[in-house]
Amino acid sequence: MDSLATALYVETDGLLKDSPHLAPWRPATGIAPRLTDAELVTLAMMQAMLGFTSEAKWLRHARAHLRHLFPYLPKQPGYNKRLRKVAELLRRITRLLATDTSVWSDVWIVDSTPVECGRSRETVKRSDLAG
Repeated sequence: MDSLATALYVETDGLLKDSPHLAPWRPATGIAPRLTDAELVTLAMMQAMLGFTSEAKWLRHARAHLRHLFPYLPKQPGYNKRLRKVAELLRRITRLLATDTSVWSDVWIVDSTPVECGRSRETVKRSDLAG
């Protein structure tokens, strides 16, 4: 997991340095955020990739397992506020990271939700599997 976090952070930080217009606007003076945009994007990407749907559970997990990688982890309300403000940045970074991989052009993602079929008695009787 450390390697994933490091790779995501390095790639995201590089993209933000190459294209600073992607980052949300901040005034030149004032209090700088304790969690950088690259760190925030890394946390959000890892949350999605690891399947955490609850921000509170994700932050508890991150505090327990990723504290050595992130010197500051916000509380849930602050994390949520920052995520909402950088939603467009997350979309752009996700697209840039996706186009950087072969998955972008090689794989089709489809909805694989199982759909029941052949459950009714009439359907089973009409089926070729009925014998």
